[in-house]
Amino acid sequence: MRKPVLTIFYQFNPWNTTIGGIQTLIKTFIKYAPEEIEVRLVGTGDDKFQHKLKWQAAEVAGREISFLPLFSLKNDNFRSLIPTTFKYTAALLGRYLASDFMHFHRLEPSLAAWNWQGEKTLFIHNDIHTQMQAAGDQKAILWRRFPGAYFALESLLVRQFSQILSCNTDAAEFYKQRYPNVQDRVAYIKNSFDNEIFYPLSQAQRQAQRQELAIKLGLDEETRFILFAGRLHPQKDPILLVRGFAALNQPHTHLLIAGDGELATEIRVEIGRLGLSSQVTMLGAVAIEELAKLHRICDVFVLSSAYEGLPLVVLEALASGTPIVTTKCGETPKLLAADSGIVCEQRTPESIANALRQIILHPEDYPSASCIGTAYPYAACTVIRDIYSKMLSRWKFGD
Repeated sequence: MRKPVLTIFYQFNPWNTTIGGIQTLIKTFIKYAPEEIEVRLVGTGDDKFQHKLKWQAAEVAGREISFLPLFSLKNDNFRSLIPTTFKYTAALLGRYLASDFMHFHRLEPSLAAWNWQGEKTLFIHNDIHTQMQAAGDQKAILWRRFPGAYFALESLLVRQFSQILSCNTDAAEFYKQRYPNVQDRVAYIKNSFDNEIFYPLSQAQRQAQRQELAIKLGLDEETRFILFAGRLHPQKDPILLVRGFAALNQPHTHLLIAGDGELATEIRVEIGRLGLSSQVTMLGAVAIEELAKLHRICDVFVLSSAYEGLPLVVLEALASGTPIVTTKCGETPKLLAADSGIVCEQRTPESIANALRQIILHPEDYPSASCIGTAYPYAACTVIRDIYSKMLSRWKFGD
């Protein structure tokens, strides 16, 4: 009996150090795919792939896949004048890449798949309603300038999906109410972290490796580290984070910013303006294995976003035994327990500073075991394998 084929559609190169939860989730889906399923990825390439628009054998996360690069994209951490999603959709139009299962992580590319046969699943990664209404940089998402056009396109395209899965319960409810004709296809799905990469250390190991990092950076051995990881993009509002860290004004604390993006220069300027150059280190894009090491030794992970779904990076930090400080957005506030993190009721520097101070001065109130327990239900070893099990069941028995 032939193997069913899963084709994943997303505009990224899995061999680049790209920043984002969607990219990480896709790699995890590939890694944990059972041998009974053939996996294909339609992404973007670089000079390594000489034959664009041709399927090529490749390996991602230790798994053999077929890879189709639609066009070259050197750095997808930065936005261009023409959004990458539009370029990707245009490159798909007129092609027939149907398979037994098709996973879409953006709505727009599914325009090309309207007449393709097979089970189509749309993954919703943000609370789109909040995203459209968010204040601030109107360029953060181009559709925010044309909400009517977006929702008109969405109302057309959602009809083709067998499943619409959201990692945000508010977003799932929003889709059920907005599109009652497909509400039985909409469901909440747990985001999932790779438990083979993100795991905790013993307290002694944590302390020893934290001291090693402090010495490497020329800091006091007792320095406590605050970590941010993600795209330097208006959605994540890293400027608010830097201002919150300035308001913290706590000795022997150091902010690590892992990530890259269009706000990098602006952040550096703000760090200099606030006199924080010796207290903040911008690490740039960090490979996932290096990020995992940082999660294991930092004292707190902070998220200053304006809108979110359920950020994978939150699950990764918790799974490493690290408590969270987050703004009140997305699914994270519903996930955290009182002993695994703090939700800032206001998106202000003072509110973020107060939450950071609470965790830094009272780490005993946020034990590693509580953080790990909060993340445990989201481990890939159970979540993703369960998804694949149901896919295979539907394929074999038509259920």
